[in-house]
Amino acid sequence: MRTNYEWQKELLERWLIDQPAAASDVYTYSGSKVDWRGMAESQAYSDMIGEIRAEGERLLDRPIPVLTRETYDLFEKSGNRLIYEGLYFERRSRLTSFALLHCLFPDSTEYRQALIDTIQAVLEEMTWCLPAHMRGNSVDRHIDLFASETGFALAEILTITEQSLPLALREAIGTEIELRIFTPYLDDRYPPYHWEAADHNWAAVCAGSIGATAILLGVDKERRAVILHRAIGTMNHYLSGFGEDGACAEGPGYWNYGFGYFVYFADLLKRATGGNADLLDSAHVRTIAGFQQKAYLVGNRPANFSDASDHVSANIGLSDYLAFHVEEASFAPLSIRAGFTDDHCSRFAHALRNLLWFRPEAPRQSDWPSGSWYLADAQWLISRVNNACGSFGFAAKGGHNDEPHNHNDVGHFILIAEGDPAFAVDLGSGEYTAQYFGEGRYEYDCTGAQGHSLPIVNGQLQAVGAESKASVEWVEQGELEDRLKLELAACYPGSGLATLEREFVWRKTGLPELELTDSFRFNQQGSVITEVIVSKCPPYVQSEGQIVLKGSRHSVLLSYEPQSLDVSIVERVYSNHSGQEEGYYRIYLISKDEASLEKTFKLNFKFQEQVES
Repeated sequence: MRTNYEWQKELLERWLIDQPAAASDVYTYSGSKVDWRGMAESQAYSDMIGEIRAEGERLLDRPIPVLTRETYDLFEKSGNRLIYEGLYFERRSRLTSFALLHCLFPDSTEYRQALIDTIQAVLEEMTWCLPAHMRGNSVDRHIDLFASETGFALAEILTITEQSLPLALREAIGTEIELRIFTPYLDDRYPPYHWEAADHNWAAVCAGSIGATAILLGVDKERRAVILHRAIGTMNHYLSGFGEDGACAEGPGYWNYGFGYFVYFADLLKRATGGNADLLDSAHVRTIAGFQQKAYLVGNRPANFSDASDHVSANIGLSDYLAFHVEEASFAPLSIRAGFTDDHCSRFAHALRNLLWFRPEAPRQSDWPSGSWYLADAQWLISRVNNACGSFGFAAKGGHNDEPHNHNDVGHFILIAEGDPAFAVDLGSGEYTAQYFGEGRYEYDCTGAQGHSLPIVNGQLQAVGAESKASVEWVEQGELEDRLKLELAACYPGSGLATLEREFVWRKTGLPELELTDSFRFNQQGSVITEVIVSKCPPYVQSEGQIVLKGSRHSVLLSYEPQSLDVSIVERVYSNHSGQEEGYYRIYLISKDEASLEKTFKLNFKFQEQVES
């Protein structure tokens, strides 16, 4: 049963410890002071600290990026986000790198001065918000993801550096946080921020950062209680976006982000209230905490539906903290630990806890074990296989076409193996531009149905909207095979479909095999069907009725009925989340004749050792 946190403001005020912790002992498992020197000298942390030092040395040789009005205005003029954000996030990388290096190596005057210079530059920024989030909002009042994160980061830097920064700078940090965060947040002349009632990552990141900042800066108890009460209310909205299955519909990357900030706030809140206010004390939250280990297919490659990356490394601090505190969570393999520079936004909260919450002694496996999960609310089937033949993963989804960071992808699936490009791919997130989140969203291959492994019916792609949804007919999971059957006709309104049943059978022994069967029933004759498979592996027509998808270590033999289907293969490019072009293949299997009232197509994907085409 879900928990709705309804602690009254007066109760929170009574619980709050009179003197909030203002030193680095608020971060350790034991509550003792952080041993920065011991960490710097420990072999267990050498790889992590080496990554931080490498980034710090790179940045020492570069000037602090200049944020001009011209680059700020690019988003409004052209929709481009990457130019300004690249400069902005390099500043945040400096902030994160030099703060940690100053704590780890306090005798280095170079790191200390670089941190001071960076903080001063951040304090002078016109706004801590990104241009893409400012549209029509006042610079003096608006708080977005990155403004709230920046306030939180500066508060944490004040906490961990204690008295080592100049007094005037410490005071200036407090002044700017008051002006940019607390004053606008508490100004009751304006309505609440849009994210305060959101059921996705914005709610957790913004409210969690503001609440945590109030705890760390020692705002007076009454005001602190007001802020925390409001932030906890927003956290209830955030949690409402998760079903009972705990799945994050935005994918494991956004789970890392949103749920990470939820946990960071929850930890500080629990400490600040002497353990009385514990946001993790909920069966629903504990289920969400267990989502990470279910989301991965092979190594650090998850079921990346929606705007998710095809490679998502684990924030090892968050992962270890949850595994230590929550029975439902497991320690992640070190092989998928996020490197220091993996987060292109250089979020301080993640980086700090990747050091301080890492448990080198934890019992953990070298890779995720085999397993199969059906997440009933999200309607995701996820299965991974580790055996003598290798590591393989399969995922399929139902759901609907009005999900967070939505793609038109109901009935879509992913098929991958270790060391190979995806045989059946989800392109994940495209480049974030104004148009990407505007009216033209589904013209992009990565978001529109055209970039997913889905049928085209009478020339019609899947429609957008909550009514474009799957009905799950059955799910069966077993040691040898998993089955999922979906009804998808609602996704093709006006196509003449009476029913469209898509059935997956995933056989998990030896070299795995996926059998896909689509059964169409129409209201009248004369329909044209095109089956589409989207792949990152180059396809070769090997013989009539067989196409080889050639990977690096394995291949997949795609078998179909040649008497019923013609083949066409098209190579396409799209702009990925980093703005770089990537290629992929669309395999069209086109019905040779207009379909009768009923038509069934069977496609078989069989893994095999690498073969020559």
